[in-house]
Amino acid sequence: MIQKSYNDSASLYLIPTPIGNLDDITIRALNTLKQVDILLCEDTRDTGLLLKQYDIKKKLVSCHEYNEDKIIDKVINYLKSDMNVGLVTDQGSPIVSDPGYVISRAVIDAGFNVISLPGATAFVPALSMSGIEPYPFLFYGFLNSKNNKQISELKSLKNFKYTLIFYESVHRMKSTLENMLEVLGDRNIAICREISKFHEEICRDRISNVIPLVDTMKGEFVIVVEGNKEKVNYDNLDIVDHVKIYTEDGISEKEAIKIVAKERNVPKSVVYSNYHNNK
Repeated sequence: MIQKSYNDSASLYLIPTPIGNLDDITIRALNTLKQVDILLCEDTRDTGLLLKQYDIKKKLVSCHEYNEDKIIDKVINYLKSDMNVGLVTDQGSPIVSDPGYVISRAVIDAGFNVISLPGATAFVPALSMSGIEPYPFLFYGFLNSKNNKQISELKSLKNFKYTLIFYESVHRMKSTLENMLEVLGDRNIAICREISKFHEEICRDRISNVIPLVDTMKGEFVIVVEGNKEKVNYDNLDIVDHVKIYTEDGISEKEAIKIVAKERNVPKSVVYSNYHNNK
């Protein structure tokens, strides 16, 4: 389905909210909060405090990761009744490591508009002030909370030359950094804490030097990690083995072929043909 423009039906508005400093909300976000008929929110108490700050009264409907799929019919019925619906999470932009995707996908499939407002999100300021090469970058969000799966995820990322960006909770920070040191090596890193809040802090150093400090840190974290800067000599490595370097790390065959073509400065078709004819 190709939707080239918005139609005249009711819309779902994805509305970013401040990640700390309430002054970070946009005028457009405030106007949209006032104008929507229904507001879906991750936690009605948190959203209630934000609305009270700006003297906005709105019908609130709980929408979080545990009930998102269960309220789809309710949301679609609101839209069918020509009611515009807003969606916010506790902080930041909906869907970016937060709820909202399930509802948005269902609304799109039902033929209604989904309109996303620009606004606050934690990883952009973290990247900007990290002191690490800003592009290309890969925003990964939260790594798996189970140790073995997290290590597997990091192994799939270790050969990427892109800057890597993660979110992490305070009680998993140390173990995550230790896994990064083991899998990725002792790279440059920036730990960004409490962005836009009173106790905002950023720590820039090697992973090994940051690990001893995290026990004293509290709050919400964004981790910005330098990409793989190792110089690899491909002269004595055939294309099949080159592709396998990436596929054995969990990268798809298609993506591995694309990476190898770029690194060897040859067309993807040449890598594809050589790999499939000789593997």
